[in-house]
Amino acid sequence: METLIPWLVMAILAYLAGCIPTGYWLGRLHGIDIRDHGSGNVGATNVFRCLGKKLGTLTLIVDALKGLLPALAIRIWLSSWFGDAVHEASMMAAAMAVVGHVWPVTMRFRGGKGVATAAGGLLGVVPAAMGPAIAVWIMLFVLSGYVSLASMTAAVTVAVAAWIGYGAETQCIPAVVSVLAAIALWRHRANAIRLINGTESRFQVLRRHKTTANSK
Repeated sequence: METLIPWLVMAILAYLAGCIPTGYWLGRLHGIDIRDHGSGNVGATNVFRCLGKKLGTLTLIVDALKGLLPALAIRIWLSSWFGDAVHEASMMAAAMAVVGHVWPVTMRFRGGKGVATAAGGLLGVVPAAMGPAIAVWIMLFVLSGYVSLASMTAAVTVAVAAWIGYGAETQCIPAVVSVLAAIALWRHRANAIRLINGTESRFQVLRRHKTTANSK
């Protein structure tokens, strides 16, 4: 039982870190409920579109840190809690932060899509796999202008890269990365349908409070 306590503490704290509703709070500070504008999503893309570059960038950074910091905390300060399983524990902390972002108790379990939080967490655990994913995201976003297409393709890329780069050492880490990729794809299912139908909106920063029908 004692060996489970560090894992439970880690899971709860990482989940609560993920529950911080960055986009929602920034919207409230500027007089709006971000859920009533654009796509209604609380993630960085909708904040970019509805509140501008500065607040969108701040949301992106904070959401990424929600995943990165719990993962690094395990490896840097709490490694003695987990012994030889420190890398697996760091991966689970990143995953729980994503779960908190996507299904936050602070927002009645209606959160963002988890891409920024997952990117931050995975950067702290599997940086070699994140390199190709980031490159793919940038390339597709620049070429197409679709955040959703770039995000979904990057999710698949990081899962494949994790199996190639880490699968020989442990199957736990790439398996969890694959689950996070599946969550990202599931959360983008509506975007995927719009991409197929040709009705998905390309990314652009809108003026404050202006809405868009097919935003992320």
